[in-house]
Amino acid sequence: MAYPTQVKIVEVGARDGLQNESKVTTEQKITLLNGLSEAGVIHLEAGAFVSPKWVPQMADSAEVIKGLSVNQNAQLSALTPNLKGAEAALECGIKEFAIFTAASEAFTQKNINCSIEESIERFKPVVELAQQHNVKVRGYVSCVVGCPYQGDVQPEAVLDVCKQLLALGCYEISLGDTIGVGTPSKVKKLLDLLTKELPLDKLAVHFHDTYGQAIANIHTALEMGISTIDSAVAGLGGCPYAQGASGNVATEDVIYLLEGLGISTQIDLERLAKAGWAICDALNKPPASKVSLALRAKCEQ
Repeated sequence: MAYPTQVKIVEVGARDGLQNESKVTTEQKITLLNGLSEAGVIHLEAGAFVSPKWVPQMADSAEVIKGLSVNQNAQLSALTPNLKGAEAALECGIKEFAIFTAASEAFTQKNINCSIEESIERFKPVVELAQQHNVKVRGYVSCVVGCPYQGDVQPEAVLDVCKQLLALGCYEISLGDTIGVGTPSKVKKLLDLLTKELPLDKLAVHFHDTYGQAIANIHTALEMGISTIDSAVAGLGGCPYAQGASGNVATEDVIYLLEGLGISTQIDLERLAKAGWAICDALNKPPASKVSLALRAKCEQ
């Protein structure tokens, strides 16, 4: 199959990337999101309306969203695991909710203290609220290749969860390799099954780079017709419930790959990298993106 002519990038750095960072201010989050928007990133996961007891780093999501001055074309989404969170997101003007479960029963129990079936049941009022207010709902499925607690995850289990989320009303499903154990052959096996049963335009990929396979996995997904990719500027992130899992694939690395393949994203790579440098400087850590590091070295020559 030919590569897609255009690819949608869903930037998750400000939520999935920063949810494990304790020393980041509201103003720094706003600066990051505004910088990403200036670079041409349209789809921005801006925060999470979750219990501050469990994820205190996201307690200022409403303040962040209300303080943004992003491009008028920007489409903001937020994690809304329950009705209370969805109502709070709605008050901030969010037009896309994100809900999350997993293809692993063990991970779902550890992550949100319930079974997969129970997690989907919990999402029904969130989806109902979204439909009442013309808000889209995106579903995340974690551990689509492997789980830190049960090991390998079978593609059939992923397909079952995807079907349930689509039946619930999700317009798109993001397939998350939460602990980054995927390889191109495993990804191909998974997508071979899913694309036989589900529409291509309903699927997105979300790879973590724990074993350095994320870009190779994305290339495989592109070859199979996937045209929506989640990524985080500077490779920010990790998973609090998956020990040793490193960050999301870096948006800079994804854009460099796509440009090399002649695929349009309409994102300015240099401006994107600068937004990453700013947040990494604020966090006192280097970017996890090799493209970002190479561009910075070139700029500093």
